[in-house]
Amino acid sequence: MVDISCAFATSMATPEHVALAEELGYRRAWLYDSPALYPDVWMVLAECARRTSTIEIGPGVAIPSLRHPMVTAAAIGTLAALAPGRVNVAIGSGFTGRLTLGQKPLRWSFVREYVLAVQGLLAGDTVEWEGAPIRMMHPDGYGAPRPVRVPMILGTGGPKGEAVAHELGDGVFVTSPTDGFDQCSVLTFGTVLDDGEDAGSDRAMAAAGHAGGLAFHALHLRGQAGSLPGGDRWIAALEEFPERERHLAQHEGHLIEANERDRLVVTGDLLAMLGYARTADAWRAHLEHQATRGATEIAYQPAGPDIAGELRRFMVMARG
Repeated sequence: MVDISCAFATSMATPEHVALAEELGYRRAWLYDSPALYPDVWMVLAECARRTSTIEIGPGVAIPSLRHPMVTAAAIGTLAALAPGRVNVAIGSGFTGRLTLGQKPLRWSFVREYVLAVQGLLAGDTVEWEGAPIRMMHPDGYGAPRPVRVPMILGTGGPKGEAVAHELGDGVFVTSPTDGFDQCSVLTFGTVLDDGEDAGSDRAMAAAGHAGGLAFHALHLRGQAGSLPGGDRWIAALEEFPERERHLAQHEGHLIEANERDRLVVTGDLLAMLGYARTADAWRAHLEHQATRGATEIAYQPAGPDIAGELRRFMVMARG
């Protein structure tokens, strides 16, 4: 059976939710790194470390362009000192974290150099960055002693990222399973329906509507949003905004809630069709299928007004 972990659209309440996740038996808690939408991921992770003792924690995924590699290495070292043996780090090319800033994902050649630099710094090496040698020089008491060893996986979405993950990482952080990695963490969205509950219930829509919106956001990047039911209407509503500001409208509420444009088209039928609103039995079958495709961890992201309740629902389902 796969590990059952959780992921969060980082909020001021996330430390409380991570503490509950620990109590419920979740293996890891991953926190999103999108500062245009959420509070600083490292500050919130530090608070999570203070409130927990066993659950593993880390950013999922950290975006290289947001921080100098020394800043990321120092943050990892600090968190490792606060939560020894419990830190995991996922690094990627940037999805929400860059798109909300009007930027495209980073080139994987840059991500590779960044990961190498961070790994070298954590090892205590002197590395070159921006034409100068740099090294973590923290004396005793000013950071975790080097070397700092933490599992590091890469948020990938294709062969270029997977090649870097095979070379430098301990696994991958993905939205769809891929074979060939010792760790394949699959980010998962949606809600567990009560017996007899319709996917279009107010509760289900509030808990999983963000996932329906994500489908439009992700397909729009590939020019395919029109393939979804209501896609043309969603595109038309988005195109009412000036092109240079469109990314602001598109990602409003991203992975938190369905925004104004999403609510025009996200329905219970859509959530059921995409698998974001399932019965407990259907969810268990889905998790088993994900494991056969290479998933070693399910990172479930709860949403809506009752995140604690969604965490409980998913764990009750997973335990059968």
